[in-house]
Amino acid sequence: MPLRYDILVQGNSLALADGFLGLSSVVLLHTDAGPVLFDTGHHATKRRLLNGLARHGLAPREIRAVVLSHLHFDHANNLEMFPDAQVYLSAAEQAYARDPHPDDLYVPGHLLGQLAELETYTLAREGELWPGVRWLAAPGHTPGLIALVLEATPHGRVVLASDAIKTAREALERRCDLAFDTAARGSASIARLLDLEPDRVVPGHFPEMRRTPDGWTWDPAEVPLLIR
Repeated sequence: MPLRYDILVQGNSLALADGFLGLSSVVLLHTDAGPVLFDTGHHATKRRLLNGLARHGLAPREIRAVVLSHLHFDHANNLEMFPDAQVYLSAAEQAYARDPHPDDLYVPGHLLGQLAELETYTLAREGELWPGVRWLAAPGHTPGLIALVLEATPHGRVVLASDAIKTAREALERRCDLAFDTAARGSASIARLLDLEPDRVVPGHFPEMRRTPDGWTWDPAEVPLLIR
């Protein structure tokens, strides 16, 4: 079976003056080992995530594995939905979550306890997780953030960047604009991922980007808001 992926929750970067409304991207991988999720989103996306899985004929307990890019709430808060999945994250991120940056308000205290109760694998050396799926360290936004590189999908090489590349602006400027590690490391991670010359990039908080002969492009994002 060729490696395929579907974006179940499209990321966006909606913000408030003193906070944000943004949703993080959640991606379903169709691998030879079974269905895998890259990130799980947060509580506001729970219904959207369930609906996305249902469109592919899947229930949460059928997810084979979950890969967490990092442990911010908007990327990992729905982890409890997948009690039967193997969970993968970097050893560096697990260590960071025990003692996050004092300005980092986004690491939920309950996550480490959840991870201790699940079949959790901490990743130390970059490499292949499943055929055609490899992980790369992409520090900057957090010290232990990881990205996935999908080789030979129907769309070519695809980078699932999560918050290593949050938006198109970060990609176009090659500059990290929110770092709880260091901005320099974040910018170096952006450059490293883009230097792989991917055909597509799925940012953490932006629509999927496609490489063209004239540069990067993407489809406009629609985010309906209901005020009740």
